[in-house]
Amino acid sequence: MSRRPDDAGRRGQLIRESARLFRAKGFEATSVRDIAAATGLQSGSWVYHFKTKQDILAAVMEEGLQRALERIEAIGREQLSPREHFRSLLRAHLETILAPGQDFIPVLLYEWRALAKKSRPRVVALQRRYEAVWDKVIAQLQRSGEWAQPTRIDRLLMFGALNWMAHWYRPDGPFDVAQLADEAERFFLRAPRARAKSVARPRVVRSAGSGRR
Repeated sequence: MSRRPDDAGRRGQLIRESARLFRAKGFEATSVRDIAAATGLQSGSWVYHFKTKQDILAAVMEEGLQRALERIEAIGREQLSPREHFRSLLRAHLETILAPGQDFIPVLLYEWRALAKKSRPRVVALQRRYEAVWDKVIAQLQRSGEWAQPTRIDRLLMFGALNWMAHWYRPDGPFDVAQLADEAERFFLRAPRARAKSVARPRVVRSAGSGRR
């Protein structure tokens, strides 16, 4: 049975407001009453869309990954060089976790342990699709030599640095998202510093009859 447009709208509102509350207060500290108050629904009305608060948490994470996937897969259909592709992915990822109203992926990052085990396979499947896009581009950069000195855990190290920005980034700070993406590109694709070449001293050629006096 297809949902009516107003039902789909209320479901979307529940997911958005729940994501905002889970990020601001934490999953455990957010009550069903908090969600109902934020959405203007009666306390029992949200059960029409979700049976439990756990179901809402899973929906928040899946919504975030679906949105992020749609965006980076669209980037992949453009005719971009590996470096341009990587630059676009960085910008998209940082906007996904730092832009105003983007609460879905931060909830995924910081409330993963609160998600019930039965719901994790669906979320993990979406994560793997997301990571596969990055793996392909990183491999291209490694083959071209633009990703200097690759390791076996490049993607893990990269996401660790990028995702941590959600902890310290402030919209009124010295960098906007576009500038952070530029700095991240410069950091990850920084060429190793060339060793200074020793300058050979010119040899003094003396004539056959020259000598010390």
